[in-house]
Amino acid sequence: MVEVQPGVPNTPGGAAMTMPPPVQRRTLPAWAWFMIGVVAVVGVLSMTSYLTGQPALTSSSTMQNTVTLGLPILLCGLGGIWSERSGMINIGLEGMMILGTWGAAFGGLHGGPWMSVLVGAVMGALGGLLHAVATVTFGVNHIVSGVAINLLGAGITKYLSTLIFEPLSSNPRDSPPVEQFDTYSVPGLSDWLGDLEAQQRVVISDVAGIVRGLVTRVSPVLLLSILLVVATYVVLWRTRFGLRLRSCGENPVASESLGVNVYLYKYIAVVASGALAGIGGAALVLGSSPSIYSEGQTANRGFIGLAAMIFGNWRPVGTLAGSTLFGYSDGLRLSSGPETVHALLYSAVIVAGLIVVWQLFRRRWTGAGLAAAGAILVYVLYFFTDELPTEFLPYTPHIITLVVLALAAQRLRPPAADGMPYRRGEGD
Repeated sequence: MVEVQPGVPNTPGGAAMTMPPPVQRRTLPAWAWFMIGVVAVVGVLSMTSYLTGQPALTSSSTMQNTVTLGLPILLCGLGGIWSERSGMINIGLEGMMILGTWGAAFGGLHGGPWMSVLVGAVMGALGGLLHAVATVTFGVNHIVSGVAINLLGAGITKYLSTLIFEPLSSNPRDSPPVEQFDTYSVPGLSDWLGDLEAQQRVVISDVAGIVRGLVTRVSPVLLLSILLVVATYVVLWRTRFGLRLRSCGENPVASESLGVNVYLYKYIAVVASGALAGIGGAALVLGSSPSIYSEGQTANRGFIGLAAMIFGNWRPVGTLAGSTLFGYSDGLRLSSGPETVHALLYSAVIVAGLIVVWQLFRRRWTGAGLAAAGAILVYVLYFFTDELPTEFLPYTPHIITLVVLALAAQRLRPPAADGMPYRRGEGD
């Protein structure tokens, strides 16, 4: 008698037939997708710069502004990853960033730029601690607590600025200038790239301008931010501590049953989130000219940092890409005129055309038709206008944020227990 294994079909002769294992599709790692995206973006911008005659799209000055304005967004986005991977929604990042800007100015007046970063991180961490006490210990709704932190951060810094900075600067809204970091450029390389950029060769000059912006006047804050991106990935995805923290954001009851102190991990994550937002505030102060704390300085960058985190699917590399996009849209507005921002419409047409080709290749006719309609609509807008209204320019990053999130919404996967209330012992 032939022994039949459960779940294995038989041949007509009665012998068990071994089924081949299913073929698993290989996917590229995140860094590979990031590099492919970088090449694609550079190609689109280079083509747009050539067709519209707007070299500022890929100039070194635009890239330097992108770095300066994108770092606070990146650091807030990293803070959001730490918090939401533990299951804690933190829309209070804006308030923690505001606390960081005041702390950076106060620390800079008493100890230089590194003290600015340290005090900014401490002030942000205090905001994170308050959010953790309210939500983790007392079970306050995460959104309500986050809104309260934003209001409290703005109110506390206004009071402290009037109390401490007004006698020094004669202005309750601003602090005295603080010392900036010394910046560094790669010897010889910056000049060579500058010569290539000035030659205005297609693709070559565009790449030279982008790279030159990244290796010229490099601040230690940029290097610190890159290290924090790497550290976030390593700690959260390559350590036992990170696995336990992420498990609290997926299923805290199951984590507790395995002996994980869920409250402790949530506290650590939210405090770290606040510290990163505070460092983002310090980056904003040290990157401004002059380097001062100013009321309303953050300009909702904490919320854009959350958008960058969502765009990056709650992962560091994706958040880096999102913050670069939003920083670029803001930096382009500052380094050029309205006509250059208007040229971004042509980039949108090119991207929509590529989407049409991709959808046709995958035989998704509806998607191809929608993308083609969008391309035609944007091109008509570009063709019949010379520049965007100046009233819209300050809101360019916010508009791009809405568009990008709307397009990326289908592939997003937040932590399963993100924002869900949790009380210790509820799984018993």
